[in-house]
Amino acid sequence: MAIPPGLVFIVKSLPYVLYPFAVAYGAMHALAPNAPPAAVAAALLLSHPVFWIVEDAYKEWQIKRTAASMGAEVAPKFRSALPMGLSHMLSMRKHSHSGEPSTVTEKWVQQMGTNVFQANMLGDRRIVTLEPDHVKAILATKFDDFDKGPYTQDMLNSLLGTGVFNADGEMWKFHRSITRPFFSKDKIAHFDIFDRHADDLLRKVKARLAEGFPIDFQDMVARFTLDSATEFLFGYDINSSGAGLPYPDSTKERNTETFTKHPSNTFVKAFAEGQELAVSRFRSGSAWRAVEFWSDIVQPRREVVDNYVDRILADPEFQKAAQSTEPGKASESASLLHHLVTYTKDPKVLKDEIINLLVAGRDTTMGTLSFGVYKLAAYPEIAQRLRDEVLEVVGPTRRPSYEDVREMKYMRAFINEVLRLYPVVPNNSRTSNKDTTLPYKDKDRKAIFVPKGTRCSYNSYLIHRRTDLWGPDALKFDPDRFLDERNAKYLVHNPYIFIPFNAGPRICLGQQFAYNEMSFFLVRLLQNFSTFTLAGDAQPAESLRPEGAKAPENAEKETLMFTSHLTMSVKDGLWVNMTEAPAVAA
Repeated sequence: MAIPPGLVFIVKSLPYVLYPFAVAYGAMHALAPNAPPAAVAAALLLSHPVFWIVEDAYKEWQIKRTAASMGAEVAPKFRSALPMGLSHMLSMRKHSHSGEPSTVTEKWVQQMGTNVFQANMLGDRRIVTLEPDHVKAILATKFDDFDKGPYTQDMLNSLLGTGVFNADGEMWKFHRSITRPFFSKDKIAHFDIFDRHADDLLRKVKARLAEGFPIDFQDMVARFTLDSATEFLFGYDINSSGAGLPYPDSTKERNTETFTKHPSNTFVKAFAEGQELAVSRFRSGSAWRAVEFWSDIVQPRREVVDNYVDRILADPEFQKAAQSTEPGKASESASLLHHLVTYTKDPKVLKDEIINLLVAGRDTTMGTLSFGVYKLAAYPEIAQRLRDEVLEVVGPTRRPSYEDVREMKYMRAFINEVLRLYPVVPNNSRTSNKDTTLPYKDKDRKAIFVPKGTRCSYNSYLIHRRTDLWGPDALKFDPDRFLDERNAKYLVHNPYIFIPFNAGPRICLGQQFAYNEMSFFLVRLLQNFSTFTLAGDAQPAESLRPEGAKAPENAEKETLMFTSHLTMSVKDGLWVNMTEAPAVAA
């Protein structure tokens, strides 16, 4: 039986709770042994606030002293109106469903008037930065000074375990070394898997549109990325497309039992809920166990996910590979999972890695393609220009090749612009494993001191939208910025202003795989369809932006709400109508 999280929280907190009481009681006993009970009670009552004030003052003095010795400065403090950062935590909870992934950070930056500051929440000291120079240090030049860290690992352990995205040290190196060979050019240049799954789903899309109903593009493309990723990485086609496509809420009774009870839908629902609940812990800080006092609310979702992953592990081909006893001796054609099992047969390690890779293989690509079609609906001229390039390079029916994808410059610029304005991992962080600094390129500026154990958060969503980094039109969607003089002016000399795949030793290994997959699907989509419009009548009301909502000057006009946990997506799906291309319809 699992120990209740609340009990773990109490046990871990006891020393911190009891120590001030013990010191106060000992002092009273030594200095005033005959003090009346009321005085003793008052001393005990005041011991905690006095201890917090003294401890905080001592830490601040120590930090400033160490910073000065390293020639650095301390980041300005964003003070909380309530003790121990409670007002910060309340603000995070208040804006957690704002429809933007970075509302709180943006408000804090505006209030502070700086792109770098520190905040303290229940003892969790964090530095927030929107400076590309600092991101470069965290991810690359000072990589060894930072880890995912125990704080993040603790929050996400129920869902991700010790998989590659939640591991440090030797475990991370192990997962990384196993994964790297499976994203070589030879392996990602073959598009058979993409073609089969795209063809199947686009047929279903045409059939649904012919019935007179729009489609939830986000749901559909999630099935494409899930089926493609599982077959490529694990050698097992989950066949989530076999469930079919959902009908709008107004006609959801048309959703058959085959759809509603399809195992892939159960898996996806539990997976999404698990991510949302795990990330919500960051809004409670180190006290998340007190919020989930009696039980780990993520664990039941992980169990549902594990039950589905068991289908992959029970596959006869996988079981055959699992009999191998020679490490690293899987065949050249073996999947990543078949290769992994020659190194470990621990089911927990295998399941953790599968789940971590599914976050990357399904959710990130799904989000980018969904935001891409969201923009195609807003900019018909961009859709036409993309389609013209597709017809020129590939033609109306031929399957695109690896060389075709490399030749389509506007396609790559379009995807980059989607990744810039709508990075599917909008927030990230690392924790310092030693006293270190975040330097600036400008040597006249003092580096920011980072005490050991400090979580450094960086927000790519806001970095990608800074007008001083991208130009006065930074808030506008314009793929040409990656093709014209703006690319050299802003990006070439400062590559860390664009970090959709992170950077440094932990850069996303699947970056080129993702570009190929997204490009391939968009080619097939534009070969088959010529225009895209949002189906506002089918979109759930709670996912529509309020009329008259204020937006920054020169910003994109957003009509839909977004949601974000580990990754960002359109809230409650993306319902669209699409017009079949004449050349294909003929």
